[in-house]
Amino acid sequence: MAPHDIRRPHKRPAISDQQKRRELSLQRQQQNRRDAQQQARSLASTLLSLSSTFNEPSTSESVLEVELNELDSQTECSPVLRSQSEFNEPSLKEFDVRQASKLKGSEARKWFSRQLLLPEWMIDVPDRLSEDWYVFARPSGKRCFVVSSNGTTISRLRNGSILHRFPSALPNGARRRDASGSGQSYSILDCIFHEMDQTYYVIDMICWRGYSLYDCTAEFRFFWLNSKLVESGASEPPSYYHKYKFSLVPVYTCDQNGFYAAYTGAAPYIKDGLLFYNKHSHYQPGNTPLALVWKDESCSRYVIDTDSNRQVPSQQQVVLELQDDGKVTTSDDPPVDFGCLDGNFIEKSGLSSGNLLRFAIGDGGLTIVDGRIQGADLQYVGKVNGARAFADSYSKVMFQYAARHSPLKVDDLLTSINSSNDHREDGDTEMDG
Repeated sequence: MAPHDIRRPHKRPAISDQQKRRELSLQRQQQNRRDAQQQARSLASTLLSLSSTFNEPSTSESVLEVELNELDSQTECSPVLRSQSEFNEPSLKEFDVRQASKLKGSEARKWFSRQLLLPEWMIDVPDRLSEDWYVFARPSGKRCFVVSSNGTTISRLRNGSILHRFPSALPNGARRRDASGSGQSYSILDCIFHEMDQTYYVIDMICWRGYSLYDCTAEFRFFWLNSKLVESGASEPPSYYHKYKFSLVPVYTCDQNGFYAAYTGAAPYIKDGLLFYNKHSHYQPGNTPLALVWKDESCSRYVIDTDSNRQVPSQQQVVLELQDDGKVTTSDDPPVDFGCLDGNFIEKSGLSSGNLLRFAIGDGGLTIVDGRIQGADLQYVGKVNGARAFADSYSKVMFQYAARHSPLKVDDLLTSINSSNDHREDGDTEMDG
């Protein structure tokens, strides 16, 4: 067979900078891990100095030394030190989940709304898809943050509002007479609540019995999730002390077999597209290009966004946030600017900074240069429902635009997967020779 077999599908050219941002995210992870290790060493060194000043028993020094030595072997899962840049609200950045649970009303909603990892939409197929990524079928339902602590379990939606308050078999998730373990321990799961079978499908584990997994790789988090959730009894049918069942979502390595299993395989829930996670990625609150969502008509009922009546609008709708200078931007960090509203229009319409506004994309469409938005034909529709917490992300706007004009198809993903397999086979052949 010729090297350039005409039957092999042509790889779809990149149309955005998503791959570059993936590489930068991985580089930042490595730097943050080094910074966390250095900060932990400095903290331990300070504690050792203080303990000698106050004539603490020598045993405390040896304990700290043991913990410090263990830190080197646990660098991939350093649980405690997170950079300030990960939080948008400096006054809340020091809170852990137990402290945040004491917040009330809008403050609580604001804090919890910033804790979920938000996958970007797949604009371009990632490099090394079959080697570095997992794939699984995303359950249709309400994305939520589930916390078990102080003898109760609470789930919160993406906007931070409470979905359910209930007893569960998660650690410290119910007030039981036979309960064991520390009353201070807590667990945090990233879930999707599937209303049809009243089940929480767990897609990620953030914390387990007080041990943080934020700085662990997805590979490690999924391993722990599979072993710990079943042990806890949370996967059992509902009972008096366990109101809702928690179920695992099958996760596959994104080779050809794994992709087909997620894409075409049977699932106990309604599918809403596929989720892809980079194996080396940490749990990063907010939008991240190291987790991606993709869908087509075969794995999702709603590929193109619908209105409140489940009808596809004639024009693409986007939700953007109004800034102080009149610009309307996405929810990304840093935000992407889509245009600017006239000051007189803002005043007459009673709009203010921070408002979420809905626009339709007119016939002029989007102007894209080198994978970035340079302009957009925006037509103002109105304010967005107050229950919504965020504007659309740049990747969502781009995915929805592509879905209407030039969608990223399943063949494009398979081409990337097969291309990776071909490279590995070529490498093996060279080594054998």
